[in-house]
Amino acid sequence: MKLDRILPFARILLEKAVQPGDIAVDGTMGNGFDTVFLANLTGEAGHVYAFDIQSEAIQNTTAKLEAEQLSERCTLFHAGHEQLKDLIPEKETRSLTGAIFNLGYLPGGDKTITTKASTTISAIEQLLEKMKPEGIIVLVIYHGHPEGAIERDELLAYVKHLPQDKTHVLQYGFINQVNHPPFIVAIEKRV
Repeated sequence: MKLDRILPFARILLEKAVQPGDIAVDGTMGNGFDTVFLANLTGEAGHVYAFDIQSEAIQNTTAKLEAEQLSERCTLFHAGHEQLKDLIPEKETRSLTGAIFNLGYLPGGDKTITTKASTTISAIEQLLEKMKPEGIIVLVIYHGHPEGAIERDELLAYVKHLPQDKTHVLQYGFINQVNHPPFIVAIEKRV
């Protein structure tokens, strides 16, 4: 048996929840890899809404989507993920089945610009309110920097108290690796 690494496991979880025709969210578009992945999952009939506060992320993601001819399947917002409820059309949220967040900072970008637990928790709450039952939110938590450690602690405290009759919460990570390896927290909406 071979254990799945962190990013492949995140994609396996999303593949279980997101089907062609669905709506998905990339809460931290970064360099566009997850936006492209979700656009392929949702297919021509679905749509991806992606968020980032950095212009560089918008440019990188736009270029990847154009190269893959997937631009029409995606709407990119130069905004924080905590604004998703205001920016995603209400009718679209009826088909919302998956979301991913790569928390921390933009790889290759400005390391002083990081995600924050308060905005991520706000986005999680909005997704849980709008998402279909059996939808999944995948948080890839990079915590090897001071802000990441603070965000990790606040997020873990938050998700541990989500009601079990409404959500399932999974933590997946490797505990014998050096240098603060990233790990996943996945939240499945039950009802």
